[in-house]
Amino acid sequence: MINTLVAVAVAMSTVALPAADSPPPGAVTVEVVTVNGSGCRPGTAAVAPSPDNATLHVLYSDYLAAVGAGTRPTDYRKNCQLNLRVNVPQDFTFAIGQIDYRGFAHLERGATGTQRGTYYFAGMPQVTNKSHTWQGPLDDNWQATDTIDTPFYRPCGVPGNLNINTELRVSAGTSDPKTTSYLAMDSTDAYIATVYHLVWKRCP
Repeated sequence: MINTLVAVAVAMSTVALPAADSPPPGAVTVEVVTVNGSGCRPGTAAVAPSPDNATLHVLYSDYLAAVGAGTRPTDYRKNCQLNLRVNVPQDFTFAIGQIDYRGFAHLERGATGTQRGTYYFAGMPQVTNKSHTWQGPLDDNWQATDTIDTPFYRPCGVPGNLNINTELRVSAGTSDPKTTSYLAMDSTDAYIATVYHLVWKRCP
């Protein structure tokens, strides 16, 4: 099922960002080295590059944080840490220029939901960390975009893995304790994916 969703989501990539160089013509492959976190149990996360090498798509099939009736005390926060080995042609390197997050939220009046995202290359000091918060009442799809004003590139010739950390958190606040609020970032809808837009640079 996840493989089918990846194929559909890759086909939906429409955003083009200015790049220092055009994407490399050769194949770009992604290996998931490790997957950790309460939001991405084994087998519930998939990663794939688009055919034009312009984006990476991450899909989750069981990523939901919730509070209120019928939930466990630990359900209010879910996270996922992906360590990715991105294999690119030898004379190219890349950076992340923009990230599009999508999901669904059901927040009762008085409740809040927060999504956080962080990414960095192993061995590099630069870290991008941004968050978005929604207030209840809300019962709809949500979308958030992080634009990286000054993208930082993986050093040429250095195979530093890409680390992607995300978090969903829901607070009951003043909502009725008999109700349930949740924030989801999963792929029950084939078009819901996290999209990492790549910018490319040719190595000297």
